[in-house]
Amino acid sequence: MKRILKNAAVAFSMYSRIPMPQFVWNDESMRYALCFFPLIGLVIGLFEYLWYTLCSILNIGSTMFAAGVVAIPLLLTGGIHFDGFMDTSDALSSWRPQEERLRILKDSHVGAFAVIRAAVYLLIAYGSAAELYRHALPSLCLGFAISRCLSGISVVTIPSANPGGSAAEFSTRASRNVVREVLFFLFVVLIVCAFILDLTTGVLMVFAALVSVHYYHHICMKYFGGMTGDLAGYFVCNCELYMLLTVVLGSKIVRLFL
Repeated sequence: MKRILKNAAVAFSMYSRIPMPQFVWNDESMRYALCFFPLIGLVIGLFEYLWYTLCSILNIGSTMFAAGVVAIPLLLTGGIHFDGFMDTSDALSSWRPQEERLRILKDSHVGAFAVIRAAVYLLIAYGSAAELYRHALPSLCLGFAISRCLSGISVVTIPSANPGGSAAEFSTRASRNVVREVLFFLFVVLIVCAFILDLTTGVLMVFAALVSVHYYHHICMKYFGGMTGDLAGYFVCNCELYMLLTVVLGSKIVRLFL
């Protein structure tokens, strides 16, 4: 039990701002840490649902509701994945050789392309959240865990492009087969739950998640020669935005024919 708690604490300490007991990061405390990565997504989803409930009780409009939907993941994670999104945006927009792109990922400076893409991302996320049919939110709340299941699987599956990075450390110290099987099982369970909550929303979410995984694998191998922590964060952000945008647009299209 203590080993399990250590692994959970390491996952939450690394990928969230939620206070956790401090443990030494070693092979024992990191072996199954990625198995708990989706739990952070469930916590985010819970806070999203609580925000939705509060907005419903207080009759808060779509403007403030959308602001909360966009802000909650950033606040709870400390922006760690969004930082990866911005770094990757700079690297992809540079159109330089692979080695130079990897160097840009490590650069702590923020480039113009990162700022532009971040602004576009937040605008699309905000606009999509404002147009969201509220009945779709419970299923979408599971999307934060779904994106982390797929991200965790990628960490222990796709070769690392930066052996000295944090993602490579988690991958090296992880029990890869166990982590992969646990995360895939959780992914299937979450998808089934999303279907039960709202079938249309669930189908649209699965479609968006699979598209984002395909794109993620493509850019990892073509432009970087493998996976890094920044790329994994880029995927988490993209996957969540794809699911939100697809559900909003897809739901409106479905309603045209019903």
